[in-house]
Amino acid sequence: MSTIPTDLRYASTHEWARLEADGTVSVGITDHAQEALGDIVFIELPALHSELIAAQPVGVVESVKAASDIHAPISGKVIAVNEGLVDAPEGVNTHPYESWFYRMQPNNPDELQQLLDAEGYQANT
Repeated sequence: MSTIPTDLRYASTHEWARLEADGTVSVGITDHAQEALGDIVFIELPALHSELIAAQPVGVVESVKAASDIHAPISGKVIAVNEGLVDAPEGVNTHPYESWFYRMQPNNPDELQQLLDAEGYQANT
């Protein structure tokens, strides 16, 4: 397993969340998740401007061997989606921590503190 970035927060469902300088949160899946899925061939992203509820499914990642739901790590409104992943989903396999799926405006930024830190996430994988 690769190094788990310490500047991110992690959901037990293998999504990562990064607090950006402008107060928004970028979300993607972890290296562990992409490794378990295998070669990713399709990503269904949440709709722009949709309201997400923490821990609820918001999209799907499909690989050659499985499909898995993407869950919202925190609640908030989608303000951007990474359309580049729709055309080239395999980028998640090579750069999982640079390949953000969507950005959101959190309803409550304190929810990030309820997620796992890198050490806690590593202990759970």
